[in-house]
Amino acid sequence: MVSDSPTVTPPPTRQTRSRAKPGGMDVLKVLGPDTRPLRERKPPWFKVPAPGGQTYRRLKHEIEANNLNTVCQEAACPNIGECWERGTATFMILGDTCTRRCGFCHVQTGTPTWNDPLEPARVARSISLMGLRHAVITSVDRDDLPDYGARIWAATISQCHRQAPDTNIEVLTPDFRGEEMPLATVLAARPDVFNHNVEVVPRLYPIARRGSTWERSNRVLRNAKEMAGDALSTKSGLMVGLGESFDEMVDAMGRLRENHVQILTIGQYLRPTENHLPIVRYWHPDEFDELARIGMEEMGFDHVAAGPLVRSSYHADEHVKQDRPGVGPLAA
Repeated sequence: MVSDSPTVTPPPTRQTRSRAKPGGMDVLKVLGPDTRPLRERKPPWFKVPAPGGQTYRRLKHEIEANNLNTVCQEAACPNIGECWERGTATFMILGDTCTRRCGFCHVQTGTPTWNDPLEPARVARSISLMGLRHAVITSVDRDDLPDYGARIWAATISQCHRQAPDTNIEVLTPDFRGEEMPLATVLAARPDVFNHNVEVVPRLYPIARRGSTWERSNRVLRNAKEMAGDALSTKSGLMVGLGESFDEMVDAMGRLRENHVQILTIGQYLRPTENHLPIVRYWHPDEFDELARIGMEEMGFDHVAAGPLVRSSYHADEHVKQDRPGVGPLAA
């Protein structure tokens, strides 16, 4: 017997691409076939004490009690124990879900739902209670918002100036899709340091930073300096380990300097999971030292922090001149 019921075709199953294969591409065509296995013994210079000291536990409790996000946790930073023991943390605003899917990043990606108008005041209150001379604020990408989150950024900086007037505020922002008005909105709130990471050398952008371009990120940094002038220090960060050559790194550093970047951080990429880009090699500490020497002596950066465990906000208070000694836990 033949049924008269129409045949229903089930909708196609949506498959989320692995970050290790952005856009379904074969990244080994770019990185080369000789990559490091996920689970292997790392070089000895990566050994760090496990977190768990008294200041770490207190800060962890305060962050959770105030319903705050930190990039220290979301990005699985290896320095979380040391930094939190120093009484420092990098606050992450606009939620914990990013609209982009960079191949190296451990922050979760998807459709954000976070919308808390009181977040700027809560972040500023925590910074004030910690008594810091230098605070770092970052965020996920919010391409779903008309202004890409710029108004929340500006409100957070303004609240910090109001509640913690003696604290230098460093912002580590997304690229705002390269648009000038969101950037101007953030800069009008007068941060002390503007940081936007280019992350990788230009050749690796198609696999590591899909949705971004090297030229756009450099334009953001150049525009920030041109808009704010000497009142603002500009900063960016690069990482190694994805097959870039030493000459490629030097070239990228030079191009950042041409775009008025004053402070540079360089660190080693560490693969979070098997769904992220593989590591090609671990750079030796001596190679980081040489990059720092070239950046300072030959290119004229104000400060270059380079090392296997260096991250954008690692000891960020030491990257710029401070008008006063540290206070609160940092003074110890």
